[in-house]
Amino acid sequence: MNPLPITALATASPLGLGLDAALSALRQGKSGLRPNDFADGVLPTWIGRVGDIEACPLPASLEAYDCRNNRLAHLGLEQDGFRAAVARARQRWGGARIGVFLGTTTSGILATEQAYRAHDSDGALPASFDYAHTHSLYSVTDYVRTSLQLAGPAYSISTACSSSAKVFAAASRMIAAGVCDAAVVGGVDSLCHSILYGFNSLALLSSQPCRPWDAQRDGLSLGEAAGFALLEREAESDIALLGYGESADAYHMSSPHPAGAGALLAMRAALQHAGLDPQAIDYVNLHGTASPANDRAEDQAVSQLFGTEIACSSTKGHTGHTLGAAGITEAILCALTLRSGIAPATLHQRQADPALRCRVLTQAKPLHPQRVMSNSFGFGGDNCALVLGRTP
Repeated sequence: MNPLPITALATASPLGLGLDAALSALRQGKSGLRPNDFADGVLPTWIGRVGDIEACPLPASLEAYDCRNNRLAHLGLEQDGFRAAVARARQRWGGARIGVFLGTTTSGILATEQAYRAHDSDGALPASFDYAHTHSLYSVTDYVRTSLQLAGPAYSISTACSSSAKVFAAASRMIAAGVCDAAVVGGVDSLCHSILYGFNSLALLSSQPCRPWDAQRDGLSLGEAAGFALLEREAESDIALLGYGESADAYHMSSPHPAGAGALLAMRAALQHAGLDPQAIDYVNLHGTASPANDRAEDQAVSQLFGTEIACSSTKGHTGHTLGAAGITEAILCALTLRSGIAPATLHQRQADPALRCRVLTQAKPLHPQRVMSNSFGFGGDNCALVLGRTP
């Protein structure tokens, strides 16, 4: 594929609001995780929470969409001059030629949880509950599209943890096919009871900050985030999407293929799409959830493809696992790595797992990469790898 310019980025994550806050946290090795204080706060785990959501109401004209997930989307759109960048693109291409493709896993399910808790004696939900504008998987995409005054093709992708990585592939295909000239891509996922208690029922939550690649790692820390990128068919930009790769190994509903077969397929496809050899990649942002099986499988796949000397890190210790927003959040952190020349650390590691072979950074390090890969591997073996690079 031809490099696809990335002309704007925006982020709201546990690291703070905006790109500067995220970059500062990466430089300092700062974690956004904290003891669980969401909702009832009963589960003994750590979470990555965006603290400004509750104080960020939607504009009155869009109040029908009001739920915690869409408030998080709104908060993300307000960062880093993103609205202004989209407005310029709208003037250039026309609103009908700009697509919107967003990833999410649960969307506004918290609104449904709250509605069921408020049902009356006959089981009827509150009259104010509006599934289509809140819980529906399309809700957040519809909100963003309406808020940005866009009228191009739009849809949500929900493929677990790879959701907001796959949106880059979707946008690239739509632009290459001539369906649109630009696209807003991204992902939004917010904390809710179903996610916290669901992962707890799978015995995947750690009672401490997650420790990717650690010998005693025992599970993940959940997080929430909103992130957006603007891709344009032709534009000046310092960062571009160079390639993407997707796979679906369908090995198990929640466990990865033990040898990382699906992950390896996705990474190889991304390199082939970008027209690059493995040696052209300078850094890999690992999916790195800190669950024993996931890290072990990814380590096998990455070391098989790239060897054991390439610099790698997992940023889940910074943000937590932001699920449907993980792909975009980590793509943005990769873009910051390209711009700053600083590769982030893998936080909270106490003792490296001697059975794992990847060269995982435990401190932020000057690297000055030209091309990086970002891995997002979801439940059911739905995998996606992105290659991003600096443009001449």
